Amino acid sequence: MLRILLVDDENDALEALEWKLNKYIENVEVTTCNSPLKAISIIDETKPDVVFLDIQMPEMDGFSMIEKLNNRDFNLIFTTAHDEFALKAIKVSAIDYLLKPVDKDELLAAMEKVKKPKKGDFLESKLQLLLNNLNDNNDKINISADGKVYILERDDVVMLKSDKSYTTIYLKSEQQILVSKTLKEVEKKFLFSEFYRVHNSYLINLNHVKEYLKGLGGELIMTNGLTASISRNRKIELFKKLYLD
Repeated sequence: MLRILLVDDENDALEALEWKLNKYIENVEVTTCNSPLKAISIIDETKPDVVFLDIQMPEMDGFSMIEKLNNRDFNLIFTTAHDEFALKAIKVSAIDYLLKPVDKDELLAAMEKVKKPKKGDFLESKLQLLLNNLNDNNDKINISADGKVYILERDDVVMLKSDKSYTTIYLKSEQQILVSKTLKEVEKKFLFSEFYRVHNSYLINLNHVKEYLKGLGGELIMTNGLTASISRNRKIELFKKLYLD
């Protein structure tokens, strides 16, 4: 049984989508909610498999709602009547969406995608990328550490290095910020095009790469003089990003 939650402040839209899901999709259990605040609690408590989320709601928009979620382990499909800017951000983030009123064939196609693995960290990264894309003109990154919140310019960050459950952020000013989170957790703040995970232990700013040292995996010399190892399985993609032969 596929558990589905519909979140929309318009009851007519909820009823129409609920009807189509029950009529055209087999083995579904559909729950509806017209309050994004209540939906947050429902998602955390019931852990649905799929969430259809309206973007424009008076109480809280869909993007604000996903920022507040503790549980993001579900398939997400946005629904919207219009919002060209938001749709562009959603497309770039590769998250599915449906235009209202929801077309039967488009609904069936979206539900087919749900059958593919799309949960956990993969969705988490897409959601964070979406939030970054929505505010892509903002070059600042907020990092909490040492009882403070650091407001960092993207270009000021040279690289990040993992040390088990800690991450060190190296700035071009030679300042270091030690964050008591894993690199996997901190990486969610750096889902911008100039940042690339070259190794399990290193996330680098491509604009701060100074040299490439050949080897089994290879190493990068950064503008601050520090080195970053390269995983063999990341090498081809890295070469494309750095325009190396």
